[in-house]
Amino acid sequence: MKNILLCTDGSDFAENVYRYGAWFALRFNAQIHVLFVTDIRSQKVVSTGNLSGSIGLGASEKLLNELVNLEHEKAKLNNQRARLILQNAAATLREEGVEGFNVKNKTGFLVDCFHEFEENSDLIVLGKRGEAADFASGHLGSNVERIVRSTKKPCLVTPREYKPIERVLVAYDGSLTGKKKLQFLINSSCFQQLEIHLLKVIKNETYSRAQSRVNEARQILESAGFNIIYSIREGEAEEVIKKYINEQNIDLLLMGAYGHSRIRNLVIGSTTVQILRSSNIPVLLFR
Repeated sequence: MKNILLCTDGSDFAENVYRYGAWFALRFNAQIHVLFVTDIRSQKVVSTGNLSGSIGLGASEKLLNELVNLEHEKAKLNNQRARLILQNAAATLREEGVEGFNVKNKTGFLVDCFHEFEENSDLIVLGKRGEAADFASGHLGSNVERIVRSTKKPCLVTPREYKPIERVLVAYDGSLTGKKKLQFLINSSCFQQLEIHLLKVIKNETYSRAQSRVNEARQILESAGFNIIYSIREGEAEEVIKKYINEQNIDLLLMGAYGHSRIRNLVIGSTTVQILRSSNIPVLLFR
């Protein structure tokens, strides 16, 4: 892992985007890139072109001039806001001990600007909610699902609160995505110092088949030097995973973003959405 992209909007969730980003950067010796996108809609004003006939040409021209001045003022305020947000990001990263980073402000829409920076990134970090978090506390931020759906890179979705990562849970199903999670751990020697849990949830599957898949994953990780705590539990995946996180005081969850079918690969899986909405720990998503 060489490059980590932090997407920020300056909200309450942004602070821990920086802190979790710093955690990964320090352990992988990676470069951080902080991206803040000023929403282009925030500095657009209403056109008066359709009002000139009703209020008169002179009044329309006067109003248009006032709106142009207002647009300039909004642009200046947006520039000041972007500068303050990125200054805060830089200050937090330095407090966490990170020196290798750069910051960037773009104007437009995050989902459009994102791909320009995503290509050279190995990990995407973003808060699970944004500026409207206090008004929609039970929902994901508007950009989270769009970014997770559009990127092929691992995405770390962070909560409002931060705590150091000591215990990691891998939700494992034996799929190709599941094997990607194992390979990520193998390639990340810093995770050998952490407590790694492997959880297989079964519903419409025999216990013997689940045991076989878990044993396969254990052998892969143990041969790479990991000590694994494993468990097989029956039930609805989101409920079992949430219960396990609380019981074992898990600090980071690794899971797949999608289901197995082609249709499910078009949208984030329902289990993933439910976990993201309710989780108070960061979730690292793979596809």
